[in-house]
Amino acid sequence: MDGRAETGNLGAYLSRIGAALDEFLLAEHGDAMTRHADWSMALDRPLPVEGVGGEAVIEELARTVIPNGTRLSEPGFWGWVTAGPGTIPAVASLAATVASPQRYTITAFNRLEELSLDWLADLCGLPGHMKGVYSSGGSVANLVALGAARQWALEQAGIDPAADGLGSTPVALPVALYASEEAHHTVQRAAGVLGLGRRSVRHIATDDRQRLDLTALAQALADDVAAGILPLAVIATAGTTNTGAIDPLRGAGELAREHGAWFHVDGAYGLPGILDQRLEPLYRGIELADSAIVDPHKWLGAPVGIAATFVRDRSILHRAFTQESSAYLEGAFAEPDDVRVSLDSMGVPYADFGVELSAPARGVVVWSILRELGRRGVRERIRRDNDFARHLASRVRLSNRLELVAEPVLSICCLRYRTEATDDLDALNAALLRRLVAETPYLPSSTVVKGRFAIRPCFINARTELEHVDAFCDAVIRIGDELALSIPAASLT
Repeated sequence: MDGRAETGNLGAYLSRIGAALDEFLLAEHGDAMTRHADWSMALDRPLPVEGVGGEAVIEELARTVIPNGTRLSEPGFWGWVTAGPGTIPAVASLAATVASPQRYTITAFNRLEELSLDWLADLCGLPGHMKGVYSSGGSVANLVALGAARQWALEQAGIDPAADGLGSTPVALPVALYASEEAHHTVQRAAGVLGLGRRSVRHIATDDRQRLDLTALAQALADDVAAGILPLAVIATAGTTNTGAIDPLRGAGELAREHGAWFHVDGAYGLPGILDQRLEPLYRGIELADSAIVDPHKWLGAPVGIAATFVRDRSILHRAFTQESSAYLEGAFAEPDDVRVSLDSMGVPYADFGVELSAPARGVVVWSILRELGRRGVRERIRRDNDFARHLASRVRLSNRLELVAEPVLSICCLRYRTEATDDLDALNAALLRRLVAETPYLPSSTVVKGRFAIRPCFINARTELEHVDAFCDAVIRIGDELALSIPAASLT
């Protein structure tokens, strides 16, 4: 080898990999751990002195790596709020990797970055004035949104936190953020990274449907104001990851306005649920949001690594996240009125709206989904997944061996097996879940609702059919019955 990597034969190599991926998606390969010794032995080698060449690498990918990948694309995978991507967005992602490795400069990809953000905001019912920026996932999307909240709220107090730091005033200004006990834990991390402190997050109680309790929120806000603490942001969740609960958006937004706080809506999973007309009333108040996030890699079927943050005024993001100009970057471009080739301008300056400079062109992936399905197609997908959760809930209600732990709102259904053979239903259902994952094609996760362990399928997988939901329910009953019969003879653990 002369040190030059393969730069041709893309079509031939993609054909080979495409065939291997099509075979993988048949879900007939079983779990990777059943072959762990084989593939780990094949892969765990020292750094080679001499390379094997492109064709050999492609064959190793096709024969050893791909068949032993994750099971997220299988129709029974309902454990995480992500699933395997659809064909079209997967191909669009590859197209961007080759034709536009970065989202910048005056290209079709840069245009689709902005266009797809506008389409996504429209799809999710956000006001037309809200503009966005893509990032790698809900964790970063929430960080960016709360960075905007920090910037705006402290500017009202005469502080520029991004430019001068949180310690730029003679007297420290204590702040607080408010989110329900069911809010995603990345809120605490964002508060820590932004220098606000994880302990500045007030964990507000929820009602009997796991929604933010407005009375408790109002009391927490009033108590902090009386103590001289600045309410920086109220965070409502439109679709919690535990149960799919939707906080009372209008009430939360009005309380935020009353106390001069930023109102953020975390819709990473559930914001597309607004497309289900049966649920649209639950989203009233979204127009009050100062910021909102949604993850296309969740319910819209994009490859993992795509989230969007929207704010009412993108100049706030610029003040919060600008990296300042540099000679090698901005200085390399032409004046705005002298742009003649694509590399004369960065295009929309997304680098100053978030935490990433180098970033892939994610917009083409979202554009491909919305172009392929349209609003109607996405709506039908959302309704179908919500119907799966409702169908499962109806089966649970009809069974004397199952219990509904939380009423479905979106596409999550929390249930558990029950029996009088044991008082420890948590241990029984934990053992049931482990057997489900090990012995069947169905891979839900678990959660705890009102102190009770629950089995939690989240239906966002485009490959799922109603027959899979019914077979899953049958499997829960069958395994639960077997465990119940074994209780006198052996420990569940």
